[in-house]
Amino acid sequence: MKLVKLLAAALAAFVAVCAPAGAQSEYPARTITIVVPLTPGTTIDILARLFADKLARKFGQQVVVLNRPGAGGLIAAQAVANSAADGYTVLFANSGHAILGTLNKNLPFDPVADFAGVALVGDAPSIVTVAPALGAKDLRDFVELAKAKPGTVNYGSAGIGTATHLAGAYFALKSGTDLVHVPYTVSSAIIADLLGGRIQASFVPAAFVLPLLQDGRLRALAVSATEPLTDPIPVATAASQGVDYHNATWYGILAPGKTPKPVLRSSTTRCRKPARTPSCRPRSACRGSIRATSGSTNSTRTSAETWCASPRSCRALPTSGSASGPADACPHRCVR
Repeated sequence: MKLVKLLAAALAAFVAVCAPAGAQSEYPARTITIVVPLTPGTTIDILARLFADKLARKFGQQVVVLNRPGAGGLIAAQAVANSAADGYTVLFANSGHAILGTLNKNLPFDPVADFAGVALVGDAPSIVTVAPALGAKDLRDFVELAKAKPGTVNYGSAGIGTATHLAGAYFALKSGTDLVHVPYTVSSAIIADLLGGRIQASFVPAAFVLPLLQDGRLRALAVSATEPLTDPIPVATAASQGVDYHNATWYGILAPGKTPKPVLRSSTTRCRKPARTPSCRPRSACRGSIRATSGSTNSTRTSAETWCASPRSCRALPTSGSASGPADACPHRCVR
């Protein structure tokens, strides 16, 4: 009798040990949620929804996009960091995620250590965008105007610490101009205010403003890439117009740091395939997104080290105990 009980206990222990491995091998078995840190209609949201559609076919499960905007990406990042590390909740992040720790002294999570890289989706250069009413025909005109009237040219971003904030702050640093940063909580308001003349510029991926650039309601002065854009619209590089401005927003998928490695491997394999499919590449290209050429998932750590190790970069950002920080903390005159 004792032997039977001992064998039963051993069998139960064996099943308990093997069950997680079996569960992992069946991943995914239910709906996967991709959390996006910005509002619908932004470049990162467009890309996330494009990939969600492709991933649903690869996974054989529903993949939904959940927008959790606010606090420069902190709300979305914390939601994923606190979620179960099982691969069913992931973050569609961009460059802004890497410097959350720079802008917030007391985060309840580590933006680098508490996340595991799944896949680097791609990156997109910034487009220096203005309204035609500003009168700047090219980047040289814009820089001359900004230098002639320091503190009068406003640029809009998706919020403090977001990739579009970094892009504008870095341009001001490289061009020697004094630009006023105006953060928005609703990204679509950036376009409305550009058209209405309440702000004068934005530094965003082409995806966000492409229709308006194509119909002439907004003007693209320069692209922050090493090569000019030729399709779908021609845009000269900033460097060719006298400003050494090279900047790109990376986009990637991150999972909670303790996600099992078999789940991460399965996710990585499937996430790389959509970017390589013929039906996905043209849609990404027309939105100003450049497909990643490698499967590297180190972008978060690399971006964090780059910004945090460079005083010249960090001085372009507000620093405080919260994501909004005091207005006088940022030399680029962040408007609250």
